[in-house]
Amino acid sequence: MAERVTLRAQPIIALDVPSLEAARALCARLGPQADFVKVGLELFTAEGPRVVEWLRGEGKRVFLDLKLHDIPNTVRGAARSAAAMGVSLLTVHGYGGAPMVEAAVEGAGAETGILVVTVLTSFDAAGLGVALGRETPEVGAEVQRLAAVASLTGAHGIVCSGHEVRAARTAYPKLRPLVPGIRLAGGAAHDQARITTPVRAAEDGASYLVLGRAVTEAADPAAVLGEIRRSLAPGQ
Repeated sequence: MAERVTLRAQPIIALDVPSLEAARALCARLGPQADFVKVGLELFTAEGPRVVEWLRGEGKRVFLDLKLHDIPNTVRGAARSAAAMGVSLLTVHGYGGAPMVEAAVEGAGAETGILVVTVLTSFDAAGLGVALGRETPEVGAEVQRLAAVASLTGAHGIVCSGHEVRAARTAYPKLRPLVPGIRLAGGAAHDQARITTPVRAAEDGASYLVLGRAVTEAADPAAVLGEIRRSLAPGQ
């Protein structure tokens, strides 16, 4: 297991792979620096709790990114189950409403942080307006509205893009923002509409950075991750 180092923002590697075997192979390529990883819908649907059990056995912290959105009682139970697996972070959708988020926080307990998803980084303003069925909203204002729900319900933090993280952190300094859509300078955006770089996100107040294809599809993912970690070291 990697030595725990304090960084300006904690990198989380996205294990966006279809099987436990593939997750093991990717972790081996990344090495011990990948001490915090994301398990999302694809991998968890394929492998279930056993992938979390294996990762925890390897000494890794786990961000379980399931974006729960259901009635409060169901989400409370799911959050309780996630906490029992030992995950560090769990996502729920802000559009589930305050009672649902409160239920998630209650079910998760003290050791598993609930992150409230605000506006997905794949959305731009026009796409968000279509999804919500109303006039095109201002994305930053929508993120702030959902961050208020997170703050009022005792959530650990929010998920937002790097474009909104500074304003959210300023308005709600106790919330810990997680920023996906991280790309290296000059890298491809892929299917993300609102992206940023690791250093910029950290400077703007991100607590966690989800690193996906920019690292995992690199020829030498361990080297790329090492460079990112060095860029996030205090004083750099």
